[in-house]
Amino acid sequence: MSVVPLLPFQESIHAAIADRHKLVIRGAGSKDFLGPLPEQGSDRWLETTALNGIISHEPSELVITAYAGTPLKSIEQALAEHGQWLPFDPPHFQGQAGNLGGLVAAGMAGPSRVAVGGVRDHVLGLAMFNGLGQHMRFGGQVMKNVAGYDVSRLMTGSMGTLGLITEVSMKVLPFPVREATLMMAMPQEPALAQLHRWAAQPLPLNASCWVNDEVA
Repeated sequence: MSVVPLLPFQESIHAAIADRHKLVIRGAGSKDFLGPLPEQGSDRWLETTALNGIISHEPSELVITAYAGTPLKSIEQALAEHGQWLPFDPPHFQGQAGNLGGLVAAGMAGPSRVAVGGVRDHVLGLAMFNGLGQHMRFGGQVMKNVAGYDVSRLMTGSMGTLGLITEVSMKVLPFPVREATLMMAMPQEPALAQLHRWAAQPLPLNASCWVNDEVA
């Protein structure tokens, strides 16, 4: 794939520093609901959608590296072709999956987090611009490459406050061979007791839900 030029992003950061403007980092906008956005023109917006493309995917190594603006749906499709997935259930808000950088910056995972870990547990390495416009790399594509300060995981959930993520390497997993969904009618207290019994066993329990529905 073609290499995405990073100079425009560096120039935007330097210009914001010179003019003492804040930079609002934004990708697909799938998580705009998390907080009030500044008005257009009050601060400078830095769109990451140009950082698009899968850099490498090593199915045998269970690692994928992509630019931060790559749509999550593109990554999920590329992984599915090799029977792999992001096991922590990245949320799709109102049908919008967002992009890889937003996934890491928000650090949001679905119910499978209890069994496989969250986003932070699957970030192997990343590249980023810091507040001075310096492009830096942390971590790598395997767990043993992580040395010194684990900035890659520190960036997870930072909501863009620590820098602009440009690319990310993620650990992925094969699709489960099979899965089952069980539904039982019972009051809340016995349901919690049953859940605790299951949690004490070596079972890949990904999610649970109790619904108070007297009609059903």
